[in-house]
Amino acid sequence: MADSSNLKSDAIMEQMKQHLATDAGKQVVKKIGLVYQIQIAPKKIGIDEVIYTVDLKKGEVTKGPYEGGKPDASFSFKDEDFVKVALGKMNPQIAFMRGAMKIKGSLSAAQRFTPDIFPKPSKM
Repeated sequence: MADSSNLKSDAIMEQMKQHLATDAGKQVVKKIGLVYQIQIAPKKIGIDEVIYTVDLKKGEVTKGPYEGGKPDASFSFKDEDFVKVALGKMNPQIAFMRGAMKIKGSLSAAQRFTPDIFPKPSKM
């Protein structure tokens, strides 16, 4: 397991955890109702990945693999590519076609994992 203290994605996952507790987040949970597992690698997909579970059935974001069976879809990203997709700077379909994102599981579930499930970045 990687030392994840230097992943930019950690901050996004923390924001997402807080976002799912809001009314807007609860609407996302009601609309999607799927479980995603996200593997984020510091430099290269498949090496030293940090695993997050985004449970849009319960409205939870946890660190570690999904423990309730199989997730509906799993994604693998490099840290910087995940940040681009989460912030809406890279289209998920383009990320997939370029090999910046790998998908396992249901493609129809994967297609519902769009940037609008992430909280909008606040002005810095």
